[in-house]
Amino acid sequence: MPDNRSTQTYAASAASAPPVVAPRKPLVGPQRTGLGILLICATCLIFAIQDGFSRVLGAEYPPIFVVMLRYWAFMIFVLALVSRQPGGLRRAMRTTRPKTQVLRGIVLVVEVVFMVEAFVRLGLVETHAVFAACPMLVAALSGPVLGEKVGWRRWMAVGVGFAGILIILQPGGGVMQIESLLPFAAALMFALYGLLTRHVSRDDPAMVSFFWTAMSGGVAITLIGIWDWQWLAPVDWIWMAGLCLCATAGHYLMIRAYEVAEASALQPFAYTQLVWVTIIGVVAFGEHLRPNVVLGAVIVVAAGIFTLWRAQVKSA
Repeated sequence: MPDNRSTQTYAASAASAPPVVAPRKPLVGPQRTGLGILLICATCLIFAIQDGFSRVLGAEYPPIFVVMLRYWAFMIFVLALVSRQPGGLRRAMRTTRPKTQVLRGIVLVVEVVFMVEAFVRLGLVETHAVFAACPMLVAALSGPVLGEKVGWRRWMAVGVGFAGILIILQPGGGVMQIESLLPFAAALMFALYGLLTRHVSRDDPAMVSFFWTAMSGGVAITLIGIWDWQWLAPVDWIWMAGLCLCATAGHYLMIRAYEVAEASALQPFAYTQLVWVTIIGVVAFGEHLRPNVVLGAVIVVAAGIFTLWRAQVKSA
């Protein structure tokens, strides 16, 4: 990938789906930026609905199996997309870092499985509240992983963000369970995935990384998930179709968003996914909006937005 726009975009969390980058240079201008914001907000809504489908299916079937079927649809989408690019499939397969690309795909698909498991055990609201820490984890890990310098302001934001996570999890309240660490582990893996993406972007074009994300992750989850194969109930095929449709539509709209607007203008609006999943979690699944979760989420999001802003200032 040519820059870090995808690793910094919360909505592409593979809580929802792997990050997608724009295949063409963004077209700038106020009207284009407004269109990009509308598209990224629509993307966040679609990914939130997708997460609702994931929770429904994950409660009835092994999350690994659910993610496997979803990745099959993702692989088809990517194959169709790269076939329309210059050089087609042959160009998309050509990478100078095959081992790192495969590792990226495996890390991401494991992260998605963790998220689906967290949806079932913790609910959408608490899972996404903790997962919102991903930009801060990217900042914290960019030093040891990529050798980048992280200033004291971003380190302060990381510390504030972790304080928000502690408020959400309440480790000293006697109610914290091991399941509460699932979304944090997922955020950690997604941050590592993003940093590896920035690493391979030094040599591989964006579409190459996108191709390897889908193919390596799809193959890896198939080798494991196929052993959990079971036929879906008739009504569950509808949920699965909705899941795959949302994944495809979300990816397409995100690509369009980054075609018409700069990543720096879109990144703050990616947090609207947390709003959508909160509404869906409360209305559709009867989740309780605990005060500590609301307070912690506000702190995490504020720290995350500051972290994204500082990263943008440093790269300007």
